[in-house]
Amino acid sequence: MISGLVQLFLWQGLGELLSKFFLPGIPGPVLGLLLLLTFLCLKGQVNSDLAMVADSFRQHLGLLFVPASVGVLLFLPELQTHALAVGTALVVSVILTIAVTAIVLKVFWYFSLKRHKHITINKGQRHE
Repeated sequence: MISGLVQLFLWQGLGELLSKFFLPGIPGPVLGLLLLLTFLCLKGQVNSDLAMVADSFRQHLGLLFVPASVGVLLFLPELQTHALAVGTALVVSVILTIAVTAIVLKVFWYFSLKRHKHITINKGQRHE
């Protein structure tokens, strides 16, 4: 377990160094996670220590929502004051998210279908 945590901290530290000296616009933990993902994709497997830490984090993922909940309760009077604006922003963002997702899916489906037809046509010409 300790070995897995050390691995995660090393990747995060590497991401922090990369962020500090080369890519200051991107947070270090994000870069560390991308580096870890790249490493794991190249390696093709996750070692048992890292898998154990990941499983432990996954089991306690709900704890990450506690600070957000406390923040909501802390600023509840302000949220009540601006309830219409917050509610409108939430509804509009959900609708836009669904719409953009549908458009992207439709575009990908169109190109996938077009590619599939192209492959089918080419295969059909080869058999003649």
